[in-house]
Amino acid sequence: MTPEKSTGNFTIRSTQDLLGLSRAVIRGLIAAGFVTPGRGRRNEYRFSFQDLVLLRTAVELQAAEVPPRRILSSLRRLRANLPAEVPVTGLRITAVGNEVTVREGRSQWQADSGQLVFDFELAPAKGSVTFLQRAAGRNAPSDETPESAFRKGESLESTDRAGAEAAYRRSLRLDPHFADAYLNLGALLCEAKRCREAVALYDEAIRRCPTQALLHFNRAIALEDLGRQSDALASYNTCLRLDPGLADAHFNVARLHEQRGDGKRAVRHLSAYRRLRG
Repeated sequence: MTPEKSTGNFTIRSTQDLLGLSRAVIRGLIAAGFVTPGRGRRNEYRFSFQDLVLLRTAVELQAAEVPPRRILSSLRRLRANLPAEVPVTGLRITAVGNEVTVREGRSQWQADSGQLVFDFELAPAKGSVTFLQRAAGRNAPSDETPESAFRKGESLESTDRAGAEAAYRRSLRLDPHFADAYLNLGALLCEAKRCREAVALYDEAIRRCPTQALLHFNRAIALEDLGRQSDALASYNTCLRLDPGLADAHFNVARLHEQRGDGKRAVRHLSAYRRLRG
C-alpha cells in the first residue's frame, strides 16, 4: 500500500485501504461529480491528497449513520449548486442529526435544501479546530466562577461573539489554568481571523497546561492559518506525543508531510488515522 511516484497520487486500492471506503462508494462519488481524480497511464484512477480529504468526509458521514444513498444524493445536489470558484477543500461537510450539512466560512446550510443551520462547531479548511460543547447551565450568579463564566461564553457563541470572548476571558482571570476556556477562546479568535492572537493565547495556555494535547493541536491549526507550516508540524507532533490516539492530528500531519514532498511519512500517518477511525 504505497502512493504512486507522483507525490500525492494514490491508487483506488491504496485509497480504499487508507480511508476504509468501499470501491462502490468511491465510484459513486466519482459518478456524482464530486470527486474528479486524474488518470494514470493505463487509464486507472489516480487520487490526489485533496481527493482524500473529500473522501474522508464520506467516511465521517458513514460513521454518523447517514445512508450511502443520502450521502450521494446530497453531495450531487451540493455540487450542482456550488459556484465554480469555491474549492472543494474550502468546505466542511458534516452530519447534524439526519441532515448532511455544509460549512463554508461562517455559513452553514443543509446540502439537500440549502436552508441555513447553526451550531457551535468550527471547522477551518486546514483542519478541524476542537470546539468543546457542554450542557447549558443557568445564568451566572453575581459571584461568578470560572465554570459559570465558561458556560456563559458558550451560551453567547451564536448571538454575541464579543460577549462570549469577554466571558471566556473572565473565566481565565478567575482560573488561569482552565484549559477548556483557552480552547474555546482560541477557536473563537481563529474564527475571527485573529490567528496571531490565538497563537499568543495558546502559548500562554501551554505554559500553564503543558500536557493538554488539544492545546497543541489547536495551536497548530492557528499556525497553519498564519502560513507557519514548520511550526505547525512541530506543534502537531507534540500533540501526538501527548496523545497518540488523536486521529485528526495524524491526518493533518499527513497533509503537511505530503505538501513537503515526504510521501512515506504522509502514508504512515494516514495509516495511523485509518486504524484509529476503525
